[in-house]
Amino acid sequence: MDRLKQIESFVAVAIKGSLTAAASAEGVAPAVIGRRIDGLEERLGVKLLVRTTRRISLTHEGSAFLEDAQRLLADLATAEASVSAGGLQASGHLRITAPAGFGRKHVAPLVPRFVALHPDVSLSLNLSDRLVDLVNEGFDCAVRVGDMPDSGLVSTRLADNRRLCVASPAYLQAHGRPMHPVDVTRHECLTLSSEASQRRGWAFTVDGQLSHVRPLTRLDCSDGQVLHAWCLAGLGLAWRSWWEVEADVRVGHLVSVLDDFAAPPNGIYAVFAQRKHLPLRLRLWIDFIKQAYADPAYWQGTVRL
Repeated sequence: MDRLKQIESFVAVAIKGSLTAAASAEGVAPAVIGRRIDGLEERLGVKLLVRTTRRISLTHEGSAFLEDAQRLLADLATAEASVSAGGLQASGHLRITAPAGFGRKHVAPLVPRFVALHPDVSLSLNLSDRLVDLVNEGFDCAVRVGDMPDSGLVSTRLADNRRLCVASPAYLQAHGRPMHPVDVTRHECLTLSSEASQRRGWAFTVDGQLSHVRPLTRLDCSDGQVLHAWCLAGLGLAWRSWWEVEADVRVGHLVSVLDDFAAPPNGIYAVFAQRKHLPLRLRLWIDFIKQAYADPAYWQGTVRL
């Protein structure tokens, strides 16, 4: 119990930005929260927070531990709900948001099964590529793809998201196959114009280090589905997520290149506001999509929804 309290206090301080605010929310003295943080840091053998008279900030180790701690607490809440709910029936309305492309392919198809399992739950799904403000716009949960920025939100990792450099067989026959990430700069490349992660370039692992290559391009588009179609049409290389191109790679419409230099995967997350007690309908939704994505057969298209 003491270890759990330490973790809960660390997450509260990291999110609220001060010992006083975390203590006030729990109804204890700031010194109690401070002792829990000290005990956690001593037990882990690392410094998680840098505390000054004006502000509290996370160390590098603290930032890494925060994501795992939030996920642990969220998973614990879900596990408790599945037991304590007993015969309770989930009810009420859920407002969910997801990126347009991913949402059409991997969120919307799950909704009918979920509402069939929980007939007293209604659900609104918003598909948008802009970063929706969950709290101010009244959303219960977002499904997001990519690296999670620091925020006061809780994120639970649902699955890995691998990224591939792909091209059509016709393009590779006409222009040759890139053998090293530096070769990308000598090819026609199809880039996503509105995504910050691609403004840094395409990510590869070179000599054990993460490296970004900024491709030269004559064609870019803010819509990933358009890039996918252009790539199928043989207009160039594209750097796309596995969930988008897997089916075409499997049947040979696209070819994955530079696999030996693939960057580590980022994640697919369920993101929601920090709450002490999540509604049962939200806990069940997060658990439902997490179980779906955990099945390798789902990503191979062999699971019937």
